Amino acid sequence: MTHHGPTPARLLPWAGPEGKPCYLLTDGSGRLSRAADTVETVQLGMAGDLLDHAADMLEDRQVTSGQLRFLLACMRDALTDVCRIAESRGARLLAHADVKAGSGRDG
Repeated sequence: MTHHGPTPARLLPWAGPEGKPCYLLTDGSGRLSRAADTVETVQLGMAGDLLDHAADMLEDRQVTSGQLRFLLACMRDALTDVCRIAESRGARLLAHADVKAGSGRDG
């Protein structure tokens, strides 16, 4: 049996109580990992949709300040999600690269 050391915790794409980060200890193949992958896909899709909507609104001279403020609030939430996804994926890529290079905790 080969042991590659502890698997790093995965930052999940949602916050826990009080807005604190949630982590999952997994090999990446379980039901919660698949659910997190699905949530990430939805969040990235929604962020893309908001960008398209923002482009349309910026061209419309009839848009109200209230509409723009609402869009900005939605975009802030989406950017928070995208940053969390980037952090999580970056950490997993780094951990994977460390294991492949043999520079993980096991050496």
